Amino acid sequence: MSEPVLPPRLIVVSGLSGSGKSVALRTLEDLGCYCVDNLPSDLLPDFVRSIMANQSPPERLAVGIDVRNRAEDLDHLPQALSEVGAAGLQHQLIFLDTRDEVLIQRYADTRRRHPLGGGSRLAEAIAVERRLLRPLMAIADRVIDSSDLNVHQLRRLIITELGFAQYSGLSLLIESFAFRHGVPADADFVFDARCLPNPHWDPRLRPLSGKDRPVREYFEAEATVQEYFGQVARFVEAWLPRFEAESRSYLTIAFGCTGGRHRSVYLAERLADHLRAMGREQTLAFHREIE
Repeated sequence: MSEPVLPPRLIVVSGLSGSGKSVALRTLEDLGCYCVDNLPSDLLPDFVRSIMANQSPPERLAVGIDVRNRAEDLDHLPQALSEVGAAGLQHQLIFLDTRDEVLIQRYADTRRRHPLGGGSRLAEAIAVERRLLRPLMAIADRVIDSSDLNVHQLRRLIITELGFAQYSGLSLLIESFAFRHGVPADADFVFDARCLPNPHWDPRLRPLSGKDRPVREYFEAEATVQEYFGQVARFVEAWLPRFEAESRSYLTIAFGCTGGRHRSVYLAERLADHLRAMGREQTLAFHREIE
């Protein structure tokens, strides 16, 4: 059997605003990359040299470079990558693209402002951004069209496209969701937490989520919650080796509750922490209703 190909040591993430660059960078950070967003491209060689000069440098770096750079800085990126390559560091440029109509809908849904302008000028801002980023797209090692991908599909694609799944073995996505918004279609295992005590009925805890300490303390004091988690954890521990034996590259485990804010989030976070403590470092947590 041939040795797995290691992921590149420097991953540059670029692309259109709203195409999923932040999702890609967060995924790479969860996978152990040292990540920096919005770095001026002409500073890239000095940044890499500074990081790699440390006594214990990170194994992999990820840098986000996009239209927030000045136009002249974007023009420097090919030269900057050449300098990085000349220094002996393997690198890869990933460009995220999305159809215009999808970008417009995403901005309408989130009500965020485009970095080059918004409102009635949104279509024009997207056109200008495409023109500014066209040289980067032309030299990209991989162009990913995220138009038809949801967040977890994009995260999976990043893991598999960059070779992390092959390098690291089974990658796990632990997801929380609300049943009233539908069960995630790509979940391999779904656990229903609606039978557990619900902090939604406590006015002090209602605005919080399962990631907040008061909510965690509430669940940790509930014997039924601890019994539920213990049984799920033992089930997962027992069956993960079977999936690895089948050469699976990723597995999605989903927890659902009524609103997707308290019980499911707590359980997903706790299981992700538990699996990482067992040495399964390629474990990601995603909360559909609050992210």
